[in-house]
Amino acid sequence: MAARQPEEQLPQVTWDIQNKLYLAVMLAALPPMAASEAVPAALQDTWGDFWLFRFFINAAGYASILVPGYLLIQYFKRKNYLETGRGICFPVIKSCVFGSEAKSAHQDDISLAARSEPMESSTARQVFKLLFCAVGLQVSYLTWGVLQERVMTRTYGATETEPGEKFKDSQFLVFMNRILAFTVAGLYCALTKQPRHGAPMYKYSFASLSNILSSWCQYEALKYISFPTQVLAKASKVIPVMLMGKLVSRKSYEYWEYLTAALISVGVSMFLLSSAPNKHLSTVTTFSGLVLLAGYIVFDSFTSNWQDALFTYKMSPVQMMFGVNVFSCLFTMGSLLEQGALVESARFMARHSEFTVHAVLLSVCSACGQLFIFYTISQFGAAVFTIIMTLRQAFAILLSCLIYGHAVTVVGGLGVAVVFVALFLRVYARSRVKKRSKKLPPGDAPIQKV
Repeated sequence: MAARQPEEQLPQVTWDIQNKLYLAVMLAALPPMAASEAVPAALQDTWGDFWLFRFFINAAGYASILVPGYLLIQYFKRKNYLETGRGICFPVIKSCVFGSEAKSAHQDDISLAARSEPMESSTARQVFKLLFCAVGLQVSYLTWGVLQERVMTRTYGATETEPGEKFKDSQFLVFMNRILAFTVAGLYCALTKQPRHGAPMYKYSFASLSNILSSWCQYEALKYISFPTQVLAKASKVIPVMLMGKLVSRKSYEYWEYLTAALISVGVSMFLLSSAPNKHLSTVTTFSGLVLLAGYIVFDSFTSNWQDALFTYKMSPVQMMFGVNVFSCLFTMGSLLEQGALVESARFMARHSEFTVHAVLLSVCSACGQLFIFYTISQFGAAVFTIIMTLRQAFAILLSCLIYGHAVTVVGGLGVAVVFVALFLRVYARSRVKKRSKKLPPGDAPIQKV
């Protein structure tokens, strides 16, 4: 998922600070773990398989590309290359380092223009488009979620005499996703009319790096926590966001926001506490998994903030998807080659054709899902998109439990229901507030906040 999937629209200024509290909140909701946490031996056959070690090795690979690139950019800027540069390389360097156009209005101008035409369409056509978007998003991301859990938690090549082997390199899966997303975005940009691109290309590298790390953390976390826990935790980010917004930014919230946040907190606590007595590996939650999940949230929040800043240049979401994926392919390919992991992953694919099918289908679903995201938001706006994706999260938990046998108690199921009811209440209340504010004459008192 190269361009960030905008499931929530949160304030940018305090986003990164807010999400740092997330891990502490989740730990407080968890029951005490055993004194000595034992990671399954199958996950840690060697020191090289330990997630923290792999994280630093991957980061070193990215740094081997980032540092020389940074030095080159600084060199061209100090030399005032934009004024003195000549030769065949000048257009490429200008595009990568300086860009070709000044900043424009916010991306809302583009989205509003894209949504002006559908408003004139017939009701039947709009209903068909909505169904098309909903089905496309559900199929793409439900399939993606099922395959993600299959690849990261199950073995390949198991027989009656052989236990099979697990695929361990999350970075290769990220590379597979990005290379296909890069191809799809490139073809889309080539075949459709796009705004003239003006952002310096190197600025995509920051969002690309954080996007790679967030995806890697998400894959790695499934080795330590169950998929339902991961989905529910990501759905409850509103709790630390509101806490930090109140304490740090002195933000004011309406009463319904406090109510829904309390309901989410109760629902998450019910789910996590009810899963504690069951020590089956499919439901155990470990500290390592929580750290990785917190890393996913922090890196993902940086991606969204940086992409919002890039959208001040005139560009379409698909151009953003293309630019981010250019650097994602470069970073992951370079790191895999330096580690020799690309060859090893290719050998694994050759040994297990089933894994090859799963990895390719995983990438296809990710790339198609991003296109459905852009199309849905451009046609119906962020509120409709949020409802569809909230439903997707609920269905993803249900599918995971049915297919992979995650044990969820009655109390845990009620907790999940409480969380999603609260999320839908937030969407409904926010839409009512927006409609009411549009109807209020200038000077009328707004809704009371505390």
